[in-house]
Amino acid sequence: MRVFVTGGTGAIGRPAVDALIESGHDVTALARTAAKAGTLRAIGATPVEVSLFDRARLVEALASHDAVVNLATALPRTHRFVSMRAWAENNRIRSQGSRVVVDAAVAAQVRVMLQESVSMIYPDCGGEWITEDTPPDRYPMADSNLMAEASTRRFTDEGGTGIVLRFGWFFGPGARHAEEFYRLAKYHVCIQMGAPDTYVSSIHVRDGGRAVASALGVPAGVYNVVDDEPLTKRDYANALAQAADTTPWLRVPGRAARLLGHRTTSLTRSLRVSNQLFKAASGWLPRFPSAHEGWRDAANELDAGER
Repeated sequence: MRVFVTGGTGAIGRPAVDALIESGHDVTALARTAAKAGTLRAIGATPVEVSLFDRARLVEALASHDAVVNLATALPRTHRFVSMRAWAENNRIRSQGSRVVVDAAVAAQVRVMLQESVSMIYPDCGGEWITEDTPPDRYPMADSNLMAEASTRRFTDEGGTGIVLRFGWFFGPGARHAEEFYRLAKYHVCIQMGAPDTYVSSIHVRDGGRAVASALGVPAGVYNVVDDEPLTKRDYANALAQAADTTPWLRVPGRAARLLGHRTTSLTRSLRVSNQLFKAASGWLPRFPSAHEGWRDAANELDAGER
């Protein structure tokens, strides 16, 4: 297939482009700078410099492509994560940008539209398993993701195959927040968002990238992309500490994170998310069944990069 990718140099975008090329697809990717264009060329993709919000030029760029993979984001840096103002550009990309991409894809007669979303939009379900049948929760930090998903449903309504992938909490090389958490763990400080017995569903970025390539043949709909074994927040912090070969002296911010209300609710709630539907539809299997295995592999790569 000829596949057009937005966000192709991001945390999930880079491994997705790698996986698409390895699967034999011809990949074109949006590049906003000359440096990013060079990165894309180096891994075998064809860069195109076009704005995500320029419908007319996007239609031209998408001509003759079979699929669009929209992975564009602008996540704020970790120290600004709780600032609603810092999320403005990311929200604009997810809401307005996704709408323009769908408009252009429909006009260019693209057959498949794949949209990145997140599993953190589900409500807190304690220890119960969450499936795609669980209705998402509408709260301020979830709105732009829900708008992007609505645009993808509109693509299906227009006759295409609209696919939404609700990813777990990314970790691994290239996931900036996770890399910062790993460096903190080296100093015996492990991030634990919320109560220790609540669940977090995560996904290594390379497993996420492989999921994107596997998703191009699934039926229209919403799919959860997480590893096989969600961990409690306590166990996740332990996995991070073990990967860093250290002992967690501090687990922060812990329950105190809930005091920030809706600004951190996506991370403090308990989300035990199932990946069974996506595995059955695509044949995809995560290489790393849980964050225990995934963080060990990520630590080796991160440590090697610092030598």
